[in-house]
Amino acid sequence: MSTLVNEFNEYREKMNEVILSKNNLVMKRLWNLDTNTYEEGALDKKTKEMLGLVASMVLRCDDCIKYHLGKSFELGVSTDEMYEIFAVANIVGGTIVIPHTRRAAEYWEELQNIS
Repeated sequence: MSTLVNEFNEYREKMNEVILSKNNLVMKRLWNLDTNTYEEGALDKKTKEMLGLVASMVLRCDDCIKYHLGKSFELGVSTDEMYEIFAVANIVGGTIVIPHTRRAAEYWEELQNIS
C-alpha cells in the first residue's frame, strides 16, 4: 500500500482509538452520528461521500478530504467523476481550494496505485 495512504489510515485509526477510549459520551455520540449520516438512505453512500468530499474541500480540511477520497475510492468513484467533484469544490470554494485540490489529486493518484 502507498506510504501516504498507509500513514494516514494508521494515524487516523490510532487516534480514533485513543479518543474513543476515554469514554466521553458526547464524542461517542458524535462519532456515531457521523457514521450513520453516511449510511444508505434517500441518497446512496457514494453520493453522500461525494457530498462530504466537496464540503471538506470547501472547508479546507485535508484529513477530511483524504478520508472521503478513500471512501469514494472504495465505493467505485471514477477518476472522471472525481475531477468533476474537484471542479464543483473549486467553483463553490474559490481559488483558495486549489492547494487542497493538488493534495487531493496526489492522494487520489496514490489510491489508484493500490492493488
